Amino acid sequence: MISFNLILPELNEYITSMGGENEKGMIFFLFSVSAAISRPFSGKLSDTIGRKKVMYIGIIISVLALLIYPIANVVFYFLFMRFMHGFGAGFLPTGATALVTDILPENRRGVGMGLWGVFISLGFGIGQFLASSIREEIGLDGLFFVAAGFGVFSAILISFVKETLPNPVKFSWSLLNVKWNDVFEPTVVPAAIVMFLSVSSSGIIFVLTQDMSTYFGIDNKGWFFGFYVLSTIVVRLFSGKLSDNIGRRKTLILGMSIMLISLILLAFSTEWIQFTVAAVVFGVATGITSPTLFAWTADLSPSHRRGVGAGTLFIALELGVMLGSASTMLTYDNSIESIPVVFSVGIFLMLLNISYLLWHLFYRESKT
Repeated sequence: MISFNLILPELNEYITSMGGENEKGMIFFLFSVSAAISRPFSGKLSDTIGRKKVMYIGIIISVLALLIYPIANVVFYFLFMRFMHGFGAGFLPTGATALVTDILPENRRGVGMGLWGVFISLGFGIGQFLASSIREEIGLDGLFFVAAGFGVFSAILISFVKETLPNPVKFSWSLLNVKWNDVFEPTVVPAAIVMFLSVSSSGIIFVLTQDMSTYFGIDNKGWFFGFYVLSTIVVRLFSGKLSDNIGRRKTLILGMSIMLISLILLAFSTEWIQFTVAAVVFGVATGITSPTLFAWTADLSPSHRRGVGAGTLFIALELGVMLGSASTMLTYDNSIESIPVVFSVGIFLMLLNISYLLWHLFYRESKT
């Protein structure tokens, strides 16, 4: 996660230096498109050739992309590499999530996914927070190389992890013949809908918070995510049991309501203190919702289709980020005055999300 996120705070400025200031939304949109395309393949391969091999594929793609970024200094080529880099994000988390699901006891999934989420958030926040400092010391090319180094280090660590898929098969090209059944696990649709609607706000935040840091006189472009990760880690350490005790949907309603508050705070922030408070509140919200969504998906997935189930959830994640980041290309005009309009899209989708959860809680049967 450090490898994926270390470069993100500097990409808006990087593409602007190439003359692509109006293409900021494409940085995340194209990344999410390729990640979504790869999910069906990674889900199927995770359930056939093994969790670890799928994770290795993701790391190899990501490291190669990071090493090529420094020479992709034209807008078209840079965006093409963002597209290619997304394939790495489509493979690594799918295999990893399936592996984690395999080893968690059913009655402790909320706690286990909370701990899993702590390290995801830690990598996310550390990468974002350190980016500007590393760039100041060794330049943007050096930042790309450091990110690639973290990817290589993660591959070394994976070698110590035990494969959890029983009787993995040898890879064959026929396994890439993906059918609809390999793409979509219908039992996890409720969790996927909630994921899609919630991460659309993340797509907006990914695009805007770098510029908002500049507007509020904050030199560190990863400021928002630094405070986000501090609060989300603390919450995850204590909220893991919540969904195991009161149910996934009630926990998600609570978390999404807090996320709605964070979006409203961001929409109307006028200085750095409000911006920082919004980051903390957003971290609290994701600390509650993220592990709950993964635990709910694990509950709903058949044991022999956990890879596809995880892949379905991640496809929803990528589609949500695509929606959020794409919306900024229509609503954001690179000025602070347009920020409330941009976040109004996220606020509307979050209200829709909460409404869906309430409907599902009271009118649909579910495992939790």
